Amino acid sequence: MISIFDLAALLLTLSATFGFLNRRFLRMPHTIGLLVMGLLASLALVLVDLAFPAQHLYQDLTRVLDQVDFTAVVMNGMLAFLLFAGAMSLDLRLLRDRALSVATLALLGTLISTALVGGAFWGMAKVLGSPVPFAWALVFGALISPTDPVAVLATLKNVNVPEALEIEMQGEALFNDGIGIVLFTVLVAFAAGSGGEATSAGGIAALLLHEAGGGLVLGVVTGYLAYRAMRAIDDFPVEVLITLALVTGTYALAQKLGASGPLAVVAAGLLIGERAPRYAMSDNTQKYVSALWTLIDEVLNSVLFLLIGLEVLVLRFQVAGLTLAACSVPIVLMARLIAVSAPVLLFRWGGNLCLGNVPFLTWAGVRGGISVALALSIPESDAKPAILAATYAVVLFTIVVQGSTLGMVARRTLKELPEREAA
Repeated sequence: MISIFDLAALLLTLSATFGFLNRRFLRMPHTIGLLVMGLLASLALVLVDLAFPAQHLYQDLTRVLDQVDFTAVVMNGMLAFLLFAGAMSLDLRLLRDRALSVATLALLGTLISTALVGGAFWGMAKVLGSPVPFAWALVFGALISPTDPVAVLATLKNVNVPEALEIEMQGEALFNDGIGIVLFTVLVAFAAGSGGEATSAGGIAALLLHEAGGGLVLGVVTGYLAYRAMRAIDDFPVEVLITLALVTGTYALAQKLGASGPLAVVAAGLLIGERAPRYAMSDNTQKYVSALWTLIDEVLNSVLFLLIGLEVLVLRFQVAGLTLAACSVPIVLMARLIAVSAPVLLFRWGGNLCLGNVPFLTWAGVRGGISVALALSIPESDAKPAILAATYAVVLFTIVVQGSTLGMVARRTLKELPEREAA
């Protein structure tokens, strides 16, 4: 039984080693490079194990990774810190200007994409002779439709896009997981036959209000309390501790109350990022707080993307489901295109959404660790292997292919737009 310290040492050592090799030779964006190298290392171990079965290298590393509860590590560990770091760096005043666009993409876009992906996935499974019940197909639609805030924020670091469009993408990614997780929870209960009142229209509305609304209110309250505490003192070690306590305490309390932890820490991060630097932090404190959360963001992102690459060693795929998994990539891309286009066409009068940005927004719909974590949390069923393979295929494609070519897509689709439209 490996200890938590040994496991952390292994992951950090691999992250540092692969990060160095990527920077020295591959020169891919850091997080994408770590994922690719983790994936290549996993495949290399499989080949070595086939060639030299007596060495047991594959089994040894698999035994270690089996001790990592990926869902718990992502959803109950890394996610709170990564979302808070991302929210702190977001300009709340610009986000208010794009509130209609963000809300429309996060809510309407996620609902449209869930329905389209679920229907198309169900139909394709029937055609390929690997039938997936319609309810479980909708579960896949719910877990894969929201863009992953961690993956989107990591990808945007390497892409130069107009500031207002970047705010729109960041806002969508930070908020759409709330509706996605609520849909996922309801649809899993329905698919597993234990939905009860939760799957009625009133039950869904109540759950959405409780999780999403409760999370946002909780985050505002705890964020304001932390802000007032930071304003009352000028001592950077204590103020740094307050931000750490804010993240962990808010997320833990949200889980106890049944509210959305991700939305709670996003709300708290937005409030602290907007008010604390102007009214509560000295220049010295700002320097230390900013450095801390930048470091946390970079280290956790590195470990998370490495884990996604290594996780292929412990996932149990069925060969029959690989064709369906490959077909899931164009299905999700097409659903993303429609889900982004529909709000633009319906609400063009709002003045913020722009049809010219649709190709870029479609290609920028990156999925990541949250989708994998949700897929792994699905109860055991005949449909789970197909959903897990499809989820992993989409996540790898969006991070590696879309993430690495997003800059090129931005230059080709945004450079010809008038300045008003590109923003």
